[in-house]
Parts: sequence; C-alpha cells; structure tokens
Amino acid sequence: MSARSQRHITFARLPEIPADELMTHMSDPRVAEHMPLLNFTWDRDAIKKFVASKEACWHRDGLGHWAFLSAGRYVGWGGFQKEGEEWEFGLVLRPDAFGLGTWITRKALAFAAADARIPFVTFLLPPSRRNLGALKRLGARFIGKTDHEGAGFLKYRLDTPAPPAFHPL
Repeated sequence: MSARSQRHITFARLPEIPADELMTHMSDPRVAEHMPLLNFTWDRDAIKKFVASKEACWHRDGLGHWAFLSAGRYVGWGGFQKEGEEWEFGLVLRPDAFGLGTWITRKALAFAAADARIPFVTFLLPPSRRNLGALKRLGARFIGKTDHEGAGFLKYRLDTPAPPAFHPL
C-alpha cells in the first residue's frame, strides 16, 4: 500500500460492506492462519451473525468494530470490544493491506485516547504472530500469556493518554 493510501484511511460500519466482500476476506487462508478461534466456515449466515454481533457491541457499549477503507476500498475490519473492564483492540486486514496495520492502529488509538472511558487498550495476539515490532514501537508492553475461549494468546497492554481536560471559555 502506498503512502497515498495511508492518508486516505476512513472508518465505516460493517453493515456498509457487502457480505460477499467480507466472506472473501475472512475465507482467505492467510487470514485464518492467525485466527485460532476461527473454527467454522464463512458463509452468508456466518457473515450475518458476525456483523450482528459486532453491531451489538456498538449498541451495548457505544463503541465497537469498524470496516476500514483505504481510498474508499475495503481493506479489513477491527476496533474496540469491551471484555470485562478492559477495552480490547483487534485488527483483521486483507493480506494485500497488511502494510496498513500500524497506520490504522494509530488512527484507532487516537480515537481511544480521546475517550475518557479507555485508560488503556489490550491486544490479544496468537502465538503464530512473530513480527511484534510495530506493537512494541507503539509502546505496548507484554503482560503475559492468556487463554481466551480455549485458545492461547499473547496479551499486551497500551496505556492511552488522558484526554485533554475541558476548559470552559
């Protein structure tokens, strides 16, 4: 992806993305390789349930997952999901957009930093992920290994700066 594509990253809601596009993305074996909880086949019903579950987070928590667009083209999905008292950030990109991960993450983290409900963000990464340099450069620190829904993950935490105080004029 070019620097121009990076400047044109926008966030949309998942229902705005055609089901076939989501299904193609999530059925790619290069994506599934790093998703240990992916133990089913993506079909129209799975996409419908997936989008509904991510939209439920928006209704419940006022925050959730977005579709990411680069110059108007769908490149992946991700965002924040509340897990207990923690806000977890996840990112699932199309293989041809893997280079946009840091750029999208920085934009999403700026959103989190402006939200007083999010003092820190956690990341759960499968042990298959070997290249963790970008996460460390963001300032995330390794917390330890954890189990989530029967699969092992590496857990990282990134403190978000407090949003600026409101100063009335």
